[in-house]
Amino acid sequence: MSHVQSITTLPLLDLSQLDGSPQQRQQFLDELRLAARHIGFFYLTGHGIDPALLAEVQQQARAFFALPEADKLAVGMLNSPHFRGYNRAASEITRGQPDLREQFDVGAEREPLDAGHHPAAWARLQGPNQWPAALPQLKPLVLGWQQAMTQMALRLLRAFAQALSLPENAFDPLYGDKPNEHIKLIRYPGRHAQQSRQGVGAHKDSGFLSFLLQDQPGLQVEVEEGRWIDASPLPDTLVVNIGELLELASNGYLRATVHRVVSPSLGSERLSLAFFLGAQLDAVVPVFPLAPELLHDAHGPTSDPRNPLLREVGWNYLKGRLRSHPDVAQRFYADATLPHALSA
Repeated sequence: MSHVQSITTLPLLDLSQLDGSPQQRQQFLDELRLAARHIGFFYLTGHGIDPALLAEVQQQARAFFALPEADKLAVGMLNSPHFRGYNRAASEITRGQPDLREQFDVGAEREPLDAGHHPAAWARLQGPNQWPAALPQLKPLVLGWQQAMTQMALRLLRAFAQALSLPENAFDPLYGDKPNEHIKLIRYPGRHAQQSRQGVGAHKDSGFLSFLLQDQPGLQVEVEEGRWIDASPLPDTLVVNIGELLELASNGYLRATVHRVVSPSLGSERLSLAFFLGAQLDAVVPVFPLAPELLHDAHGPTSDPRNPLLREVGWNYLKGRLRSHPDVAQRFYADATLPHALSA
């Protein structure tokens, strides 16, 4: 039986081991490399994010989704060329089918790029967020959580570099001083058994690392083709998964794994908070040189011809946004000149 065939649950890693003895630190790096190699997903404890902060973000996310629909639509994503704001359930598309979740997207709070200096269509992704006037406390809370998550995520990303026997700062130039920090506050309404249960369809994430705080089961991970395991919530843990950037950077040694969310049953709902750490939009992901003992297991990244992986970060990120939000794409990107791989 292969190692993958024996996997029935996600491994649990403790980030605080990085502050332990040399033996504990090395144990964490070894476990991190194996989890990312074989599954691409793991539970993370010892992450250092204040539980009170996480609880407050959850509370305010529920308060946002409880707002009158008019207040939510006032910050609708359709208003934003940066793909920020609110979407009703079934507005986002994965693999051609609607995702039955309502959500609020937040990115790094930055000024828009000057189109004269940055003519590529992906440059339109940078810009300010939209915030609901009826919930003024949401902005400082979410941006504070975003910064706490970024610092923790960068610490973990540097641990990944060491786990691959690379210099600790190997990935630093890719995220630079403007990493692509993306947050989704997500509510999955309950669905009848005879209705579609696609909370979000099967997909990979496009960035470096993704972190998820969830209050109910529903997340499923495809550990091998056609075999899914549940990644139910555990107390005081985040679910972490590898994105396409790390799969590209490691030439396929690390695994960006397909996953999905099954909607909860009618009469219940599911709340999740997702944080995604990506590279700077103008970065190009190289193939990093791996040690000989790792190199023989790096067989290149896997790529769906219908959704090709691109080493140009801005294009790779925009590609996903255009496919997921065709209404925003039509409004703000109908004139965009895309690389052939995106327009084919």
